[in-house]
Amino acid sequence: MSSIDPSDDGPLESIPGEPSKNELKKRAKAAEKERKAAEKAAKLAEQERARAEAEEREAMLDFAAEFYGRLPLNQSQSRPGVQRHQIASLSPELDGQTIVIRARVHTLRAQGNKMVFIHLRQRTDSVQSILSVEEGKVSKFMVKWASGLTDESIVLVEGIVKKSPEEIKSATIKDVELKLTRIHLISGLDGRLPFSIDDASRPDSENPDAQFNRTRTNQAIFRLQSGIGTLFREYLDSQGFIEIHSPKLQGAATESGASVFRVSYFKGNAFLAQSPQLAKQMAIAADFERVYEIGPVFRAEDSNTHRHLTEFIGLDLEMTIEEHYHEVVELLDGLFKHLFKSLKEKYRKEIDAARSQFPAEEFKWSEETLKLTFSQAVDLLVEDGVDRAILDDINTENEKRLGQIVKAKYDTDYFIIDKFPMGLRPFYTMPDPNNPELSNSYDFFMRGEEILSGAQRIHDPALLAEKMRSKGVDPNSMKGYLDAFRMGCAPHGGGGIGLERVLMLFLKLNNIRRASLFPRDPKRLEP
Repeated sequence: MSSIDPSDDGPLESIPGEPSKNELKKRAKAAEKERKAAEKAAKLAEQERARAEAEEREAMLDFAAEFYGRLPLNQSQSRPGVQRHQIASLSPELDGQTIVIRARVHTLRAQGNKMVFIHLRQRTDSVQSILSVEEGKVSKFMVKWASGLTDESIVLVEGIVKKSPEEIKSATIKDVELKLTRIHLISGLDGRLPFSIDDASRPDSENPDAQFNRTRTNQAIFRLQSGIGTLFREYLDSQGFIEIHSPKLQGAATESGASVFRVSYFKGNAFLAQSPQLAKQMAIAADFERVYEIGPVFRAEDSNTHRHLTEFIGLDLEMTIEEHYHEVVELLDGLFKHLFKSLKEKYRKEIDAARSQFPAEEFKWSEETLKLTFSQAVDLLVEDGVDRAILDDINTENEKRLGQIVKAKYDTDYFIIDKFPMGLRPFYTMPDPNNPELSNSYDFFMRGEEILSGAQRIHDPALLAEKMRSKGVDPNSMKGYLDAFRMGCAPHGGGGIGLERVLMLFLKLNNIRRASLFPRDPKRLEP
């Protein structure tokens, strides 16, 4: 009978339900590995804790602790009256002076743990600043904290203006920089930016809605937009106009029912104003003589094009006529040339900033403005190969083509077309005295696109009612408007200008949404 030697190292049969010897060895090795990893982690954690405690003890002795950090929420607790500077005002004349600035962190770049370059920005202006360790003034904790600031944070900084030995290419202020002595966070970011400032500063012709209004380009564009409104007011004020403000809720459509927004108005309906046209004319009938308005205009047109918005800012004017409607044309022409000249003279920096993202040829005009009749404009297109049969009206494509023809032949981006066919104009347009098929109306163009439409208006109530009926408008639906003319009204004319379109075409932005702070089109109601 054989016996089993207990010291035999040969393979053993596993007891049913129990782990094998090899499995036990594997488990033992894994447990040992976990024990060593836990010991290592505990050791590292202890080292980190000790380091943190050391840093905390050292930070408690940080001599620069009051020179940096997050400020308390500004609830207007105090008003110390510290003078603040604008980045645009910095120059070598301030060399050595200590100044205070509130700005955004455009970008920052740390060099080791003792220095950080911070690019500060205000609107269209930027300056380079440096924060570096300096005994008794800037601690390494201060530099470390500043290095952790996120782009677009708003900070309050104190620094010494220093002349730069060489041109600083990355900033708009190229001859000085700031040596920072204090930096405090006013407002940080709650989350991440949806895209970088650099991304938002690219032309991105495929997605004009992806604009970020903090960029230098957009800051410049909307300063120019503000400038156009200011220059419009200045010129017309100098010509004896007064500014009026008309309601945007109306009881009837201004021009036609097809492109008007109907809104609920208590137990009935109202319409959003397509223009202040009726109000302007009623002001003339009330002897205001010369009026203008800057305000919103609403068009319910499902047009998803580069030049249409459902809400835009209208620059409208109306004036009495002494002898001929060309008095209005001449005043409008003077207005536009004043705008063009003043924008170039007063807003050169903003134009250059816009050009850096949207390069384009400078807008050109002549002191003697080119004026064409509608018939002459058609002839130019026919000479260029367009079929006369399709030119009863000049569509968008042929408007642009005409602009190219005019630029090549007359070297101007700005021109006027007069004497449009009566069938193309609203009911209140005065017919031509010699040809009832034509009208005393005009359009102004920039780079081959219409930027103003205007005319002499009908001031005779009988003729006005007749033209309303011919356009499918019931005179009874606009009784208040008609009544203004029944009490006597001077001959008058005017025009309406699209602010965003003028800006778009002056800068050649190629999409009107780039000229609108918060664009409204058939697909956009937010933000």
